Amino acid sequence: MTDQDREVTGGVDTHGETHHAAVVDRIGRHLADREFPATGAGYRQLLAWLRSHGKVAAVGVEGTGAYGAELARVLREAGLTVVEVDRPDRKTRRMKGKSDPIDAYAAATAVVSGRASGIPKTRDGIVEAIRSLRVPRRSAVKARTQAINQARQLLITAPETLRAQLRGLSAAELAQASARLRPGGKLAEPLHAAKAALRRLGRRILALTEEIEELDTELKALTKQAAPELLALNGVGPDVAGQLLASAGDNPDRLRSEAAFAHLCGVAPIPASSGRRDRHRLNRGGDRAANHALHTIVLSRMRWDERTRAYVQRRTGDGLVKKDIMRCLKRYVVREVYRALMQALARQRAQVTHRTRNQLTDAA
Repeated sequence: MTDQDREVTGGVDTHGETHHAAVVDRIGRHLADREFPATGAGYRQLLAWLRSHGKVAAVGVEGTGAYGAELARVLREAGLTVVEVDRPDRKTRRMKGKSDPIDAYAAATAVVSGRASGIPKTRDGIVEAIRSLRVPRRSAVKARTQAINQARQLLITAPETLRAQLRGLSAAELAQASARLRPGGKLAEPLHAAKAALRRLGRRILALTEEIEELDTELKALTKQAAPELLALNGVGPDVAGQLLASAGDNPDRLRSEAAFAHLCGVAPIPASSGRRDRHRLNRGGDRAANHALHTIVLSRMRWDERTRAYVQRRTGDGLVKKDIMRCLKRYVVREVYRALMQALARQRAQVTHRTRNQLTDAA
């Protein structure tokens, strides 16, 4: 058998500046490993190097959501099957050691053995755009909350003349009033220093509020374009929908079933039976941001949805506490969310097919 007839599997240990690749054959024997720069030219060199050892069946890549994101795109565009590989746990590393070649070979072996079979997010569509815009929004909201808390704390210790002027105002009113303060030139005096500090915090809050409003407008339009079916669900707003879309990715069909999506969101109970005792325990894994989004939906429905309120009343009569009822509701909600995601995916595919047919018709 020639090198070109041989079937091989690649594995890549990704880092910020370099990627270390390794190749194994179909029974897991180590063939070669090499380091490449994490650049466009380096990705092309890595791809050519993999193909020089034979027909590449698949490539296991660590960190497809971080350092390996662009490499996964390049390999996928080249027609290769990319598999998401988790990093070895601490026990395995204590037993076998830790180095870039070891991790690269471990990634390839995990794909050959079938231990790694996850399909990574494509990160090449509108959902990736939503995820990117959510990053500055999240930090802006956090910074605004911090600035509001700092302003209120300063107001507690400020002189009474200033406290009387700003007492009892809401966060928005406090920001506007603080931004209009005119401190004197003597900053050595506590009153003037407090006014100067509050003025800066007020302006910061107003600027962050404007930034958040701009991002909300952009995200609302993108979310409506990506999945109007999701926004149509009771209790789902643009922020919650954006988080659920970001968790599912541009290719939610990589989640093989509704149960897989429930595990991703951390709402699938985990079996914890032993002997004659049959029970399940809380799943503390999964995407905690997606779990929080489901929590927000449940809270909204428990307050405003009559059907949910009737369910809560019935389960309370069965002896369940509020926390357990919310866990059950999350599992029901994730079923609706998964169906909406699949409907959105089917609609997007139909639109792509329709555009392709029109292009072929125009070309003919």
